[in-house]
Amino acid sequence: MRINQVKAALAENRPVVNGWLAIPSGYSAEIVGHQGFDAVTVDLQHGMIDFASALTMLQALSATPAVPLVRVQNNNPAQIMRMLDAGAYGIICPMISTADEARAFVAACRYSPQGNRSFGPARGLLYGGADYPQHANREILTLAMIETREGLANLDAILATDGLDGVFIGPNDLSLTLTGAASAESDHPEMLAAVEQVIACCRQRRKVAGIFCTSGAAAARRIAEGFQFVTPANDVMQLGRAAREAIAVARGNAIPATGASGY
Repeated sequence: MRINQVKAALAENRPVVNGWLAIPSGYSAEIVGHQGFDAVTVDLQHGMIDFASALTMLQALSATPAVPLVRVQNNNPAQIMRMLDAGAYGIICPMISTADEARAFVAACRYSPQGNRSFGPARGLLYGGADYPQHANREILTLAMIETREGLANLDAILATDGLDGVFIGPNDLSLTLTGAASAESDHPEMLAAVEQVIACCRQRRKVAGIFCTSGAAAARRIAEGFQFVTPANDVMQLGRAAREAIAVARGNAIPATGASGY
């Protein structure tokens, strides 16, 4: 089976820089996949992407060096299994707030006896290789998103889930629930404490700590803080930023400040 280079990098304590796609286009997926990202995530939750578009995007990513990942809409075993069958080499699952939810998520990503994933790997065989069924439990990446007070309170139990590779902070939702305002770069004391808690717990449990960022500079700061899996904005944010900067330069204006929205 094709080695999951993201898991290999994480096992060697090398930070992973992850691209993020919200625009439903195989062409843009192919472009992003060739830019040097370790992985690229197809976003079914907040991206404008249905299954048919996701399939073409995963096919496009398969022709690039980037490892294809998917963020599913929710903790729905049927969708998780379908995206794995379509060739995703890892799943990011939103709104995991309890250990039971984490166990259900991981079970959907693992064949028996480690889980209850239904057999029918389809594109998994094409991308992963003929021996995919024998090694998929080892190679598929599982990241649970921490986005609620409940998730923070249950963080240690979530990280104790067998087969869970780590957690991924959804900063807007976590900031919203902790402070009342969605902000991917919040400096509110509760948000700062939550970030520190995730880093410390992941380090103690030897699990991956990931987070969505608004820029490359923000991603570099997060790596310095101890995060091993960072996403420096998504395609929508990067496209808008590049357009604003080009327009400003063409008109001889100051480059506008970057917004702090994110997923």
